Amino acid sequence: MILKDIARLADVSIATVSMILNNKNQNISASTRENVLRIARESNYIPNAMARSLIIGKTKIIGLIVPEISNPFFPELARGVEDKANEAGYNVIFCNSDDDPIKEERYLEMLAEKMVDGIIFVHTANRSEGLEKYIRQDVPVILIDRDMDIDNVKGKVLVNNFHGAYMGVKHLLDKGYKKIAFITGSLKSNITFDRLQGYKKALSEHDIPIDEKYIMLGQYKSEWGIQATKQLLSEGIDFDSVFCGNDLIAIGVVKTLINNGLKIPDDVGIVGFDDIWMASMIMPELTTVKQPNYEMGYKASEMLIDIIANPETPSGKKMIFLETELIIRHST
Repeated sequence: MILKDIARLADVSIATVSMILNNKNQNISASTRENVLRIARESNYIPNAMARSLIIGKTKIIGLIVPEISNPFFPELARGVEDKANEAGYNVIFCNSDDDPIKEERYLEMLAEKMVDGIIFVHTANRSEGLEKYIRQDVPVILIDRDMDIDNVKGKVLVNNFHGAYMGVKHLLDKGYKKIAFITGSLKSNITFDRLQGYKKALSEHDIPIDEKYIMLGQYKSEWGIQATKQLLSEGIDFDSVFCGNDLIAIGVVKTLINNGLKIPDDVGIVGFDDIWMASMIMPELTTVKQPNYEMGYKASEMLIDIIANPETPSGKKMIFLETELIIRHST
C-alpha cells in the first residue's frame, strides 16, 4: 500500500497522510491522526526510505570501505562502526576493496552517488596519494586506521603506530634478543613508515646499528610472512627474533620457523601487531601489540554521525589518536 491508498481510505489528502506518518507538528485533529495511523498499521505500510530521504535530505545510511575483510583485524573494526551506527538509527553499507586502488575509487564514487550521508574509509596499503578527486565536499569522509593527507577529509581516527612498534621491539630487546628482523607491509602505507620508525628508535636507544638486510617490506599477509622467513633462512641471515608488521605476518613466520625445526621463543622470539583473535589461539601464543580496533570503528562512526548532524560546525579536521597496548604471551 502507498500513501495515496491510505489517503483514500482515510478520506484525507496525501499531504495530510505524509505529515502524520512523519510526525510533523501540524494542526491535525487527534481523531484524523489516529485513523490514518490505524490504517497504516493494518495495511502493514512500509515507508519508502528513498522518497523520504529526498524530502529530508538524509538517508540515515553511512558507507564503510575496508581493504581486506579476510584480515581478522577489520571485522572487529566494522563491528564498532555498525554498533554505533545502529545506536544512532543509521544503517551501514559495507564495501571490501580487496586492497585494489581501482576498486576503492569505484566504491567511493558509488557510495556518494547512492546518497549515503557519509563514509568511513580505510584506504589500501598500496596508495599514498591521489584520492582527492574521489572525495566530494558534500559527503563527509572519515579516515580510519591509515592516515593520508587529503584536504576534503572531515576527520581521522588513528592509533599511535610509532609507539606501538617501539614497545614491541623494546620488549624483544629487554628479553635479550639483539638481532631483530622486521617483516612488514608496503612502505607506501603510513602505518608501515610509522612502525619502521618505532623499530629504528628502539634499536638506536640500545646502540644497535640499523641493518637494512633485516628489514623485509612486502604485504600484510601470512603468505608474505612465510616467504620472507624462508628468504632470511635461505640467505643465512643471522637473526634471533622477528618483529612483524601484523599478526597475519607473524603467523606465517611462526609456521615457517617451526617447519624448519626452530623453537619459539628459545631459538627465535616473535612479536606481532594487532592482537587479532588468532594471536592467542596459535602455539605458542603470540606476543603482540594490541590495537583498539573496535574502539576505532565505534569512535569513527560517532565522529561521522556528529558531523552529519551538525554540518554548520566550523571547518577543520577532527582528530582522535588512540594508544596501543603490549600483550605478552609465550612467543617471547
